[in-house]
Amino acid sequence: MSYEQTLNYLYQQLPMYQRIGPAAYKANLDNTLALADYLNHPEKKFKSIHIAGTNGKGSVAHMLASVLQEAGYKTGLATSPHLRDFRERIKINGHLIPEKEIIGFVNKHKTFFEKIKPSFFEMAMALTFDYFAKQHVDLAVVETGLGGRLDSSNIITPELSVITNIGLDHMHLLGDTLEKIAAEKSGIIKTHIPVVIGRTQYEVQHVFEDMAQKNSAPLIMAEKLFQIKSIESCVTNNADALKVCLMDHQRKEKEFTLDVCGTYQAENLVTVLAAIHTLNAYKGFTIDGQSVEKGVRNVKRNTGLLGRWQRISRSPDVICDAAHNEDGMDYVVRQIHSAPHERLHMVIGMVDDKERSGIMKLLPKNAVYYFCRPAVPRGLDEKKLANEALSFGLSGKAYSSVPNALAAARNEAGSGDLIFVGGSTFVVAEVV
Repeated sequence: MSYEQTLNYLYQQLPMYQRIGPAAYKANLDNTLALADYLNHPEKKFKSIHIAGTNGKGSVAHMLASVLQEAGYKTGLATSPHLRDFRERIKINGHLIPEKEIIGFVNKHKTFFEKIKPSFFEMAMALTFDYFAKQHVDLAVVETGLGGRLDSSNIITPELSVITNIGLDHMHLLGDTLEKIAAEKSGIIKTHIPVVIGRTQYEVQHVFEDMAQKNSAPLIMAEKLFQIKSIESCVTNNADALKVCLMDHQRKEKEFTLDVCGTYQAENLVTVLAAIHTLNAYKGFTIDGQSVEKGVRNVKRNTGLLGRWQRISRSPDVICDAAHNEDGMDYVVRQIHSAPHERLHMVIGMVDDKERSGIMKLLPKNAVYYFCRPAVPRGLDEKKLANEALSFGLSGKAYSSVPNALAAARNEAGSGDLIFVGGSTFVVAEVV
C-alpha cells in the first residue's frame, strides 16, 4: 500500500476521535495494554516527559522538545491532533516520521489490529512508542490526547509529569466540573515522579495535592518559580515574535524572545521553565540557560509548530489560532482586541459535538462574520452556526467551506483590516 492508501485503510477501519468524535473514545486502557504487550513494551525503552492539560499542552510540548534539541538530546515529540499530515504527530528532532515507517508498521501488524479493533489514537500511540524505541531517542515529550487517567499515552513512566491548566472542555467525557476534569488529568501523576502544575487554580489545587501526596510525588507550582512581569509583541529578524520578561524565585529578572506569538505563550513559557528547573533539580539533568533561550526562540524552526496565533498573510493581516474552548478563546480574543486593525473580520467554524456558548459569548460583536463548516464529519452546519450566533449578537453570512469563507473575507477586507480564522482546530487545519 502507498502512504495515502495506508491512511485511508486506517481511517476506514479504526474509529478516529478527530473525525467522528466521542464514538471513537475508549474509556479504558485494555487495547493500549494489549498493543504494548504485543509489541514487547516499547514504552519502557526510552525516557519521557508526559504532558496533560486543557490548553497549552501542545505548545508546552513543542517548546520543551525545542529546548531539549538545543541541549543536544535526541528528542521524540508526540502530539495530537495533526493539522495537515498524520506524520506531524510523531517527530524526532523536528523531523516527521517517514512514510515508509507507517506503511511498514500497519502492514506488519494489521492482522492484530483487526483482531482487537483499537481506536485510531490507540494505534497511533503504539506506533509512536514503537518508533521512538527503535530509533533510540534520548527523551520523548509525550502529549496526552484527551484527559489523562485513561489516555492511551498513560502507560509510560516518565521522568517528569506536567499539567498545564484545567478548563471546561470535553465535559461529556471528562466530567462537568473543573474538579472532575482535574481528577482525570491528575491521572498522569506517578509514584515518586515530580509533577509541574503550570497554572495555579485554587479551585482544583487540592486535587493535585491529594494525588501527589498519594503517590509521594514532588509537586512543583510553576508560578512560584517564575512570574510574568511584562509581555510585548514585536518583530525580530523580520518575523513576528514575543518578548516576555520574567522574575524567578530569586527575584532575578530575565527576558526571553519567543518565535511563537500568542500572548498566552507567556504562561506556557513559565511552565516550560519550571519543567526544565525540575529536570535539573530532581532528575540530574544539566540543561543550561543558553539551550533554554535558543530553544524558546526557535520553536517553530526546531519542531514545526503550527496554528498558534499564526500569521498567514499581510495587508490585510490574516491570523489563525487553534483555540477551541472558552479558556483558550478568552486569551485569543484579548489579543485580537489589542492587535492594530481598522475593521475586524471573523472566519469561524466549529464542530457539532462540543459546547459552543462559552466561546460565542466571548467573540467580538463589532466584527463581520463568515460562518463556515470544517471539512470533517463532525463539522457543524454553517447555517446552524450562523443562527446560533445571532442570539449572541454576532451576525454574518454562512459559507459551505472554510476556503470559501476566507475568500469572501479577503474580498471584503481592506489592507488595514484584520481577518481572524478559527473556532476549531479543523478550521485552522484548512488554512495553514
